[in-house]
Amino acid sequence: MPSGETCKKSAIALKPLTYRKQIFSTIPRWLEGKRQDDEAEDLWRIYDNLYDLHGFINHHPGGKFWLQQTKGMDITEAFETHHIRAVPQALLDKYFVRKASKPRNYILTLEENGFYRTLKRRVGAQLDEMDYSPRRRTYLYHLALLAASVILSLISTRLDSMLVEALTGLLIVWQAVAAHNYFHQRDNWQMYSFNLTLMNFADWRISHALSHHIYTNSLYDLEMTLPEPYLCWIPSKEVATKTWRIISIFLQPVVYALLFFASFSQRVFRSIVNKNELYWHDIIGFSLPALMWLCSPLSAAEVLLKWCRIIMFASFIFSLISFNGAHHVSDNYHDGDALPSQLDWGLYQLTTITDRSDIKGNHFWALTHFGDHILHHFFPTLDHGMLSQLYPILQSTLEEVNGSEPRELSFVQHIIEQNKQLLRMEPNPRGHF
Repeated sequence: MPSGETCKKSAIALKPLTYRKQIFSTIPRWLEGKRQDDEAEDLWRIYDNLYDLHGFINHHPGGKFWLQQTKGMDITEAFETHHIRAVPQALLDKYFVRKASKPRNYILTLEENGFYRTLKRRVGAQLDEMDYSPRRRTYLYHLALLAASVILSLISTRLDSMLVEALTGLLIVWQAVAAHNYFHQRDNWQMYSFNLTLMNFADWRISHALSHHIYTNSLYDLEMTLPEPYLCWIPSKEVATKTWRIISIFLQPVVYALLFFASFSQRVFRSIVNKNELYWHDIIGFSLPALMWLCSPLSAAEVLLKWCRIIMFASFIFSLISFNGAHHVSDNYHDGDALPSQLDWGLYQLTTITDRSDIKGNHFWALTHFGDHILHHFFPTLDHGMLSQLYPILQSTLEEVNGSEPRELSFVQHIIEQNKQLLRMEPNPRGHF
C-alpha cells in the first residue's frame, strides 16, 4: 500500500506545497494552494512585478480564462510561453501596480540570453515567414474525427459489436486529443468537444495548461500527481512502497479504463458535499448517449450500457496514449531527481520530455497522439500542425548551448519506460545538461 506520507517539497520551489497537505490532489485544492504559495497579493505576478491585468484580456491568447484562473498567482512562465513575440514593455507598464515584497517561489530562470528566451526570439522572428496552411488541416482533421465519432456511435446501436464500440471510443479519443490543440488559445467551440469523454475541458485547461505545461514532472504537475496513490511516478519511498509499485503495474489497465468515470464521479461527489465543481457544459458529455437513444430502437438501459462500454474503451485508449506519450521515461527528470546544472526553464523542460520518434513529421498522428511534444511545451499557442517547421531552430539553438539533441523513443519503448518509472524508487543522481 502507499506509505501514508507524501512528498511536500518540490526541488523547483523554495517552500513546501500547500495543496500536498491533503491526501488526494484535486484541481480546486491545487488552485487554492498555489495562490497561497505564490503570495501574489491578489494580483498577477510576472517576475518580480505585480500587475492588475483586468485590462490586459484583449492582449492575451488565453483571454478571459487566464484572467479568471490566475489571479493571485505567479504567471511568469505561462506569460512567457503564451506570448511568442515579446509584449511591449510600455503595454505592461500600463498595468503595473508595484514590486513584489517577496522573492519568487520558483527557482527556474528565464534569463534574456538563456536558452528558452533565445529560442523564443528566433521563433518569433520567423513567425511571418511560416506556412500557416496546416491550421486549416488541423481544423478539418478535428471536425472529421468529431463527425466520425458521432456517426460510429449511432452505427454501434445497430450492430451488436464490441469492435465497433472500441473503434467509437478510439475516434472519441482522437478528436479529444485534437481538441487539446485549442486549449491554449482563446475560448473556441473545439474545446467543448473534449467533454464527450466525460472529462471537462475547463478543468483540463487548468491541470494541463497551468499546471503540467509549466511545472512538468514536478510536484506542482497535476497530471503526475492526480493519479496518486494508484499510479506513482515520483521516485520516493514517501509516496509509495516497493510492493505497492509492483501492484500498480497490474492495476494500470483498471485505472486506465475507469479514469473518465472516476474523474466525473469525483466532481459530482465533491459538488454534493462541498463546493459545486460542475459546469453547464458538462451536459455535453451526455449528448452522445441521448442521441444514441433517440436514433435507435434500443431501450434506455441498453443504450446506457453500450455507451458505458464506449467510454471505458475511450478512457483506456486515452490513458494509454497520454501516460505513455512523452514524460514518464525513467531517465527523464521527475521531482527528487538531480536538477540540471543550468536552471533555465527551457532546459528543464527538455529534461522532462522524450518525444515520440514513430510519429514525428506526421501531422495527423502528432495531432492525435501528443506528438512534437517538446515544441508544443515551448510554444503551446501555435497550431500543432505548424510545430514541425521549428525543428531546425530548436536544434541549432541546442547545439549552441550544449551540443545536445532532443531525445526520442518509439511508443513501445515509452510503454516499457513508463513501467520502469512506476517501479523506480531511487532518485537519479545525474542531472541532464
